[in-house]
Amino acid sequence: MLGFIGQRVLQSVFVMLAVGLIAFSMFRYVGDPISNMVGQDTTMEQRVQLRERLGLNDPFLVQYFRFIKNAAQGDFGISYRQRRPVSEMIRNRMPATLELSFASAMMALFLGIPMGVYTALRRNGVLSRSFMTLSLIGISLPTFLIGILMILLFGVILRWLPSFGRGEVVQIGWWSTGLLTKSGWQSLIMPAFTLALFQMTLIMRLVRAEMLEVLQADFIKFARARGLPERMINFRHALKNTLVPVITITGLQLGAIIAFSIITETVFQWPGMGLLFIQSIGAVDIPVMSAYLMMIALFFVVINLIVDLLYFAVDPRLRVQKS
Repeated sequence: MLGFIGQRVLQSVFVMLAVGLIAFSMFRYVGDPISNMVGQDTTMEQRVQLRERLGLNDPFLVQYFRFIKNAAQGDFGISYRQRRPVSEMIRNRMPATLELSFASAMMALFLGIPMGVYTALRRNGVLSRSFMTLSLIGISLPTFLIGILMILLFGVILRWLPSFGRGEVVQIGWWSTGLLTKSGWQSLIMPAFTLALFQMTLIMRLVRAEMLEVLQADFIKFARARGLPERMINFRHALKNTLVPVITITGLQLGAIIAFSIITETVFQWPGMGLLFIQSIGAVDIPVMSAYLMMIALFFVVINLIVDLLYFAVDPRLRVQKS
């Protein structure tokens, strides 16, 4: 087990080094950092002195390893647009993105898995057909269109929910949360459902397909022949054997929720890292863009490591092979 974890951690380190190389290359090949940091009245001598002081004349590898060292310490430089430390900006925006992503993931899991099980067990029911129709809508419609339609219906016509922003937040240390206020919950509902709809339909279809396949397996027929209750067969034997691919997809989709919350945050003006990244693209704010890239890669690496460890808890065959 420890050897497996060490192998995965080593792979994660190489992945982060590769992503760091891509993020660092943005500084060298996307605009000139000096031109973005100084004004038009700066003389050529001052530009040369600033370039020397920042170490931009050092060899490529020296600058790259300096960037990796600073990134490992959480130092991503100063924002060109706001003249503030990038780490401070990311720290202020991260709670909003993680809160939205966590709510969307929980909504996708707690709705998608029961819907998938129900549509597998009641394939010809009216409710099952309604769920399948909803899944087609969730997969076919783009996220921004779903968000706009929800704003039009619940925010403009019915006026039940706020159409933008995060609502009132409570500061707990450096972490800000809207889960402790009524307006925070109201502001979270529409963006969370918009972000969760595609993931929910994907999980539902995956659980349904795996459940239908497992229900045809020989051990399920043997369990029925032994006279076991149908509920035990469906949930203790069939559902448990569908969890390995579900865990894989869910883990990857959780990383995707965090990475691709950009569109949802833009539509609802949710003050998270995705909206910050979009604004940074417009201003060619390279430090913020590279920091966002590194943070998303770190989330993916950590989530994949957790998914690999969950395999051992769900699938005993993997424990036997490793032993």
